[in-house]
Amino acid sequence: MSLVERFKEYVVQHRLFTHDDRVLLAVSGGVDSMVLMRLMQDAGFSFGVAHCNFQLRGAESDGDELLVEQEVARLGVEYHVTHFDTEGVMDDTGESMEMAARRLRYAWFDELCVAHGFKVVAVAHHLDDSIETHFINMLRGTGLRGLTGIAVHNNRVVRPLMFATREEILTYACTCGVPFREDSSNRSTKYLRNRVRHEVVPKLKEINGHYINVMSRNLSRLDEAQRFIDASVANIKRKVLTKGDNDYVLSVAEIDIALPRNFVIYEILNSEFGFNGDVVDDICGVLDCGASGRRFYAADWMAVVDRGNIIIAAKANDVEQDALELCVGVDVATIELGDHVMSFEYLDIERITTLNQGADVALLDADRLSYPLHIRVWRDGDSFVPLGMRGHKKVSDYLVDSKVSVVAKRGQRVLLSGNDIAWLVGRRVDNRYAITQNTKRVLRVSMD
Repeated sequence: MSLVERFKEYVVQHRLFTHDDRVLLAVSGGVDSMVLMRLMQDAGFSFGVAHCNFQLRGAESDGDELLVEQEVARLGVEYHVTHFDTEGVMDDTGESMEMAARRLRYAWFDELCVAHGFKVVAVAHHLDDSIETHFINMLRGTGLRGLTGIAVHNNRVVRPLMFATREEILTYACTCGVPFREDSSNRSTKYLRNRVRHEVVPKLKEINGHYINVMSRNLSRLDEAQRFIDASVANIKRKVLTKGDNDYVLSVAEIDIALPRNFVIYEILNSEFGFNGDVVDDICGVLDCGASGRRFYAADWMAVVDRGNIIIAAKANDVEQDALELCVGVDVATIELGDHVMSFEYLDIERITTLNQGADVALLDADRLSYPLHIRVWRDGDSFVPLGMRGHKKVSDYLVDSKVSVVAKRGQRVLLSGNDIAWLVGRRVDNRYAITQNTKRVLRVSMD
């Protein structure tokens, strides 16, 4: 069976796209992507081409762009090209070249898909790339997911050459006259991938002449094992992971004792929130010690061990204790607090029909308050007189007694009248500022 027939069969088998879909093809000018472009043309699929010039190799980068432009013109397909100041971005963000280039190109691909109606983005990774990724991840340290190689599809990104080897692709290019350019950096062994490709893989091929076939079967079995684990963890997750208003709670005690606890925690924290293995190991170590309060970070999430549970919240909710204090004058009607809005409404006592307004509403005696009011995150040493009590209670003790999570505790706000806490926001009014039978004017404060 020819390479183009195998290509069409692979696309159909893995449901990557159809002849009715518009496909955005990422073409660098290298042999893999240039062959992919020819296969797409010969197979009759509808596609446009996107080329990124990262301006990292001077004239060599410009030569790649010229080759792609000439071949696209010859084939008569839609063409998009962009230039990135990659080094400038690296200076600004501190990212590695690989990370900066990856982020830039995939963000641009997403923009093109939205603007021009492309359903998927096809990239030219192949079987050798996937095998190399297996060994790279093994050397760096990874879970099973990292050993499965490169995924055939990931959201809108598809890889229709994953059935083919580098040798098959090069043979096709030479036989069919597909033009291509070789990136000189592919020969440099300063990159880990190139060291694996040029130093490790040849040794393995010497040991086993069927190395490619064996590794292809290994990756397939590992992928099947990972998919089985994913299905199993999804069932466990429904039992142990619950979503609150601003966070998630992973109830460690709910994990079946017959299961490998740390592995289950890793699978949930890694797949759902992006925590890497080393961080999860540290989290599990804190669980073993019975400690609480230490924070751990992923790209967008923060995790805290709290009384044997793991609380996960968005980094944006990681409120510092010295967060900005807000001033609220008498004429203020609303104020934004993160994703919430606090509203202030002055009412005559006759309009108050019930004292039970819910935790997110405070009814305060407006004439006892000292203006302007202030809002801030609670601090160590803060105390108030909870409604129904006479003596002071420390805010920290009140939150502990109320079993408030560590994450929620850090973001707990107070509404101040002078130096007094008038309302522990969302929880309890201070007895000194509560409405009474003598109240004439009420300040109704609510959180939406």
